[in-house]
This record gives sequence, structure tokens and C-alpha cells, in this order.
Amino acid sequence: MPRSKPVRLGMGILLVAGGLLGFLPVLGFWMIPLGFFVLSVDLPVVRRWRRQLTVWWHRRKERKATPVDADSPPKAE
Repeated sequence: MPRSKPVRLGMGILLVAGGLLGFLPVLGFWMIPLGFFVLSVDLPVVRRWRRQLTVWWHRRKERKATPVDADSPPKAE
């Protein structure tokens, strides 16, 4: 990650723009999330989006990891 803010902003914008052209052979759609990650260092709006996504992801994982109560009777179909 570059230490210079203008370089980080430029790199993030170029990654997102290149990701939008992901259908081309050299570029890829993987560049969009990477660009947003780079931009989240300097832009509070993008940082909020990244944090909301992280919280949502961990809550989703916790819900899937919670075992079903073995003592409860099965649901009637």
C-alpha cells in the first residue's frame, strides 16, 4: 500500500475503473473489490461500506455455525 494519499486514491480509482472493463482479456472483475479496499483507507464512505460488509459477513458465519438444537422435535411437514 503506497504511503502517499494521492497515489493511493489514483491506484484505487484505476483498479475500480479497470475492473469495470473486466470483460477484456487482461483486466478482471477482481479489481473492483481491491480498488474499493484501497480507497477505503482514505475515503470514509467506502470505509463504512467495508465495515458494514465485514460485520454482515461475520454475523452470517455465526448464524451458519450455530448448531440446531438436538433436543427439539423435528418440524412437521
